[in-house]
Amino acid sequence: MPLVHLSDMINHAYRHNYAVGAFGVINPDFLEGVMQAAENCRAPVVLNLIESHFASHDFELLMPAVIAAARRAAVPVAINFDHGTGIASAERAIRAGCNGVMVDTSALPFSDNLWQTRDIVAMAHACGVTVEGELGYVPGVEGESAKIHPGELAYTSAAEAAGFVERTGVDCLAVSVGTVHGRMKGVPKLDYARLAKIREATAVPLVIHGGSGLSDDQFRRLIANGVAKINYYTALSDAASGRIRENVAADRKGDHSALLAGVRDAVREETQRCLRLWGCGGRAAEVLAQCRPWQEVEHVVLYNVSAPSSDSDVAAIMREAKKSMEIIPGVRSIRASVATQPDGKYRHCLLVNLASQAVLEVFRNHPAYQRFSSKVFWPAVADHITLDLEER
Repeated sequence: MPLVHLSDMINHAYRHNYAVGAFGVINPDFLEGVMQAAENCRAPVVLNLIESHFASHDFELLMPAVIAAARRAAVPVAINFDHGTGIASAERAIRAGCNGVMVDTSALPFSDNLWQTRDIVAMAHACGVTVEGELGYVPGVEGESAKIHPGELAYTSAAEAAGFVERTGVDCLAVSVGTVHGRMKGVPKLDYARLAKIREATAVPLVIHGGSGLSDDQFRRLIANGVAKINYYTALSDAASGRIRENVAADRKGDHSALLAGVRDAVREETQRCLRLWGCGGRAAEVLAQCRPWQEVEHVVLYNVSAPSSDSDVAAIMREAKKSMEIIPGVRSIRASVATQPDGKYRHCLLVNLASQAVLEVFRNHPAYQRFSSKVFWPAVADHITLDLEER
């Protein structure tokens, strides 16, 4: 079960002077290509789900495949939600199965960025989820990136970074030192002196957005100055698009499968190049040994209702359960079922899937849960048993 805590993975990279890759995943070809590369290189990897991509791709449909790929991997994997638009989108990502979130409020004034990030940290940390903040602004330069990340580059201040990290409690910090989202125009000039000051001022792992287009030497110097996570998507997209164009040129009448042939391999090859360059190749075993496994919890309630009661009464209770509990951060799903054997000890079951062990306390103390329990559930229940289960 190599789905692990993202903060553990990034901190291992930070302590050992290498960087993990957070590779943008938009479909099964990208997912399989990235995972094959990580397995081939024996490297830890972050699967990055970027909110803007899901205007054209269904996030909830893709996430079960992402989770399944992480669960069956032989290398440590974390699942990160990137560039969310607000706390609601971070809650949605946690509910879907992400164990790291980044909500981009970097374009706001410093104080607004700080307070909004602090609220997200409070919510996510209560669920055991890693939070990445961003200070400074990394713009897009052309195409999709320019639309999603408009405006001018704003460098990160070391002094502001120190206060931001201390007051928000973020686990890692994305910084602006000269990179851009999307494709580079010309040779990027990176401010390594600024980065070194930020590292000294914050003492948390640093993150680079806009990794596509940097040279090997630039990557090495970024990592030497505290960068422990690199977000990477555009170059993967270019590799995939290039392979499709080659297929079209070879056979203009090719069917859908023929046009997509080799896309997964193109993604895998570029991912492998990055994993080896960034120093995380061959580290899977040591990372896995030092990371906590990410384990969901099943909160199970077996119960009987007081007589007299009808199936419609039970259905009403379950509707109210879902309505009350689905708003609690970290609740992934709620299911109600009825025993098939009529002579069993318990007739009904309520199964609540929680994102992690940490969510149990949030769940039990949440006003919505307590209100449902005291006003709806317990008055209708004759006897019950409650279990909290982790997979082994």
